[in-house]
This record gives sequence, structure tokens and C-alpha cells, in this order.
Amino acid sequence: MPAPPPPKPSPRRHHHPAAANPARHHLHIARCFPDQLPKPPSPNPNPNPNPLLSLLTAVPDWADAVSERRIREQRPLYTHEQWREHRSSLRHLRHLLSSFSSRVILSLVPPVSAFTTFAAAVATYNTLVPDYALTASSLPYQLTAPALALLLVFRTEASYARFDEGRKAWMRVLAGAAELAGMVMHRGGDERGDEELGRGALLNYILAFPVALKCHITSNSDIRNDLQGLLSEDDLHVVLSSKHRPRCIIEFISQSLQMLDFEEHRRSVMESKLSYFLEGICVCEQIIGIPVPLSYTRLTSRFLVLWHLTLPIILWTECKWIVVPATFVSAASLFCIEEVGVLIEEPFPMLALDAQCKQLHDSMHDMMSVQDSVRKRLVAKTKARRRTRLPQNGWLSSKAEEVKVD
Repeated sequence: MPAPPPPKPSPRRHHHPAAANPARHHLHIARCFPDQLPKPPSPNPNPNPNPLLSLLTAVPDWADAVSERRIREQRPLYTHEQWREHRSSLRHLRHLLSSFSSRVILSLVPPVSAFTTFAAAVATYNTLVPDYALTASSLPYQLTAPALALLLVFRTEASYARFDEGRKAWMRVLAGAAELAGMVMHRGGDERGDEELGRGALLNYILAFPVALKCHITSNSDIRNDLQGLLSEDDLHVVLSSKHRPRCIIEFISQSLQMLDFEEHRRSVMESKLSYFLEGICVCEQIIGIPVPLSYTRLTSRFLVLWHLTLPIILWTECKWIVVPATFVSAASLFCIEEVGVLIEEPFPMLALDAQCKQLHDSMHDMMSVQDSVRKRLVAKTKARRRTRLPQNGWLSSKAEEVKVD
């Protein structure tokens, strides 16, 4: 009797951990750019800096510290009284008297003092050694002056264009937040207690987004202190642990819209308003991360430096010692224009972001109180109309109403 054939081996099945436990399956996004490793610290830091170098950098360091401290100050929103003061005929005198407290002028102290000192040194040398005086023709200056003027004008215009773009992006964010908050506050009828709490939490998320974006695009911001009154401790912990806090708050808003009981059409409209927030994030991050082309900024700076280094040599034949005040006036004027362009190149420290966030918060709270009072008033009017409405057969219900009609 022949032996039975050996059993066929069963096909080998691959084990998929995700199939065995579907709860562990998560969406995975590949990273095309690995995280950059932190730079190692300098192996041999210099514990004893050069005293001469420290002395030379003392004034620039002081000017930079004053400028950075002024940048961190909160900007107020203008009132009617401030606008009247702004256009007052005495503004020129007021601006002149406040020159020594100006951030722009204080930041000009290092370059202007350096070029004025160099002009005084050139004038001293030409006076002591007249046979070997440093002089040159003024023709190159006459030919290159329009180029320098165009460089400064284009640099300032490019910076103001960035300032205006940042201002418009921020205003779109505030307008989208106000519109979305107004739609959330609109109630169709009586709501349950949990639904009312959910709408209140959603409203706080919406008001928290501009604050988080403000902290994201400005330095030295205390986001915990700014969001502490808007978010609960658990939500605040989630936001602070996130790498991108504005997008984390958008996720809170999006999921809250899905969980709350809204009409489908209304929910779609409200979700479309989140595009204002996403667009604001992209525009603000591009403005912060991409400056005016550095080659343009460096060219303008080098042109200004070479211009004022050779200015006392060019003017010595005609002006003699007047080259010192002439160099001072020229450096103060031209470097001031360039400094204004550099300052407004980063627009967000120049804007009243904190005041606008507070204004949005106060206006939403005022709208909530007005909404409740208006609703109560309209409900009372509706009940009064129902009591005095006509009967079903169309005849007036009393003789008093007949007199009113007559």
C-alpha cells in the first residue's frame, strides 16, 4: 500500500503589527530634511577679552542695547487726541527736542561718530602736512551721487512694502478671528449647558490664536502669561508643548467645530474662515524668515561707508576744516534713512500687536453682553406682538384697536 503524500506546507503569512492592533496605527509623515544638529560650543573661549577691543565696542554695544530695549516696548493704538498732536504745527519742534531719546538717532551714534572722527583726523593731517595733503577731484562724487540716492530710495521702499504686507496680513487675521467669533456667538435658540460651555471654549480658542501668532512672530514674548486667562491649564500645557503653537490652536478650533452641534452648512462656512489663519501664518513666517536680499543691504552699507570715508578727502580743497561738520551732517542724514529702512524691514515690532489683541478681546466681550441684551429685548417685543396680534378670522379683537386703525 503506497505511503500517503506528505502534507503541503501552508503558505507563510507575514505578521503585520498594525493589523493585529489597529489602535496603534498612526499617520506617518516622512521627513525630507533631517533636523540640524546643534553646533558644539567653542572649545577654547577667550576668558580675557582684549581691553582695547572692548573699549571700541562699548559704544556700539550700548547703542544696540538701547535700540533693542525700545523695540520690545509695546506700541499703543492712536487715539483722536494723539492724531491731533501728530499733525500739530509744533510737531517739528517737538521732534527736534526729543532727538536724543530717539531709537533711530541713538543707533546712529557709532557710525556717525566714527566718520566724524575720521574726517577730523584727515583735516588734522592735511593741516600738519600740507605738501602731502589727501585731496582728490569731486567729479566721481558728482557722478555717483544719483546712484547712492537710488539705492537708499529703493531700500526704503522695499522695507515699507514688507511693512505694509505684514500689516495687511495681521489685519486679515484679526478680521477672520472677529468674523469667526461672531458666528460662534450667534445662537439659533436655547442651548444645553454642555453646548454653551463648548461654544465658550471655542470662542476662547479663537481669541487665543492672534495672541499665539503674535508671540510666534515677535521675540521676547511671554506666551504663558498672555494665554493664561484664555485657555485652561490642560489646554495651555498642550499648546506650550507644541513646536508650532498657532497651528496647535487651529487644531483645537477645527476639532471643536466638528464636535459641537452646528448645521452642516454653517460648519463648512466656519471652517473656511480658518484659511485666514493659515494664510496669516504663512505670510508672517515668510516676512520673518526672508529679509530683503542681503546683497542689496550689503551693497547699500558698503556704498555709504566708502562714500563717507572719502568725503573729507574730496571736500578738503574747497571746504578745509568745514569737512568735519559736513561729514557729520551727511553721515547723520544718509545713515538715518538707511536705519529707518532696516528698522521697518521687520514690521511686527513696529505694530501695536498687543493693543490690537486686547481690542479684539474687549470687543468680543462687549458683543456678548450686547447680544444678550438685544436678544432679551427682541424676545419681549415678539411676545408683545403675539398678545396683540389679529385673530384668525381677520377681524380686530377690540374696539380700541379699531380706533387705532381709524
